[in-house]
Amino acid sequence: MTNTSAFDAPLTLDRDAVLVVVDVQKGFDDHGFWGRRDNPGAEKNMAAIAEAWQAGGRPVVIVQHQSESGPLEPGTPGYELKPELAGIRADLHITKTVNSAFYGTPDLHAWLSARGARQVVVIGIMTNVCNESTARMAGNLGYDAVFPIDAMHTFDMAGPDGVTLTAEELTRATAAALHTMRYAKVVTTEAVLAAAGGGAA
Repeated sequence: MTNTSAFDAPLTLDRDAVLVVVDVQKGFDDHGFWGRRDNPGAEKNMAAIAEAWQAGGRPVVIVQHQSESGPLEPGTPGYELKPELAGIRADLHITKTVNSAFYGTPDLHAWLSARGARQVVVIGIMTNVCNESTARMAGNLGYDAVFPIDAMHTFDMAGPDGVTLTAEELTRATAAALHTMRYAKVVTTEAVLAAAGGGAA
């Protein structure tokens, strides 16, 4: 676990804090496949953070998920980045076939270690799947993980008992788990932009 005081203190960002943009791909707009989503302002917040990173000269990692079939299959329009993030310059581009960005190619942990970076900010899709997996692993590896909960979204999901949890419920559960167990500092886009010197979204 990270020191508790670091979680309770106001957000500060390292000069070399790395923004990890997870799976912001057009295929997630296929609601016939994914279902109902939350947070319609997510893409606006993602773009605001990414632009602040670019303007401040901080490093950006773009991650894309490769599915064997379905909306995120390489070579299909759904694999492409959404327009809000398509113009962002990436210092590293990772492709992956599983949830965590730390299990992609090239190796994110090796790249961060080589840079001496200790802080990562995770945004993208989906809140309780690839974003949460990436943040949990970042915490386990000793990184200072920052999780702006309104710069991401997820979808309604049915549990093994057949009960559907709303995207909002799943988002709250993710925020509670990451915060309580100290995997990541759960914050807002506004807090990240203020710490980055970019003002409010």
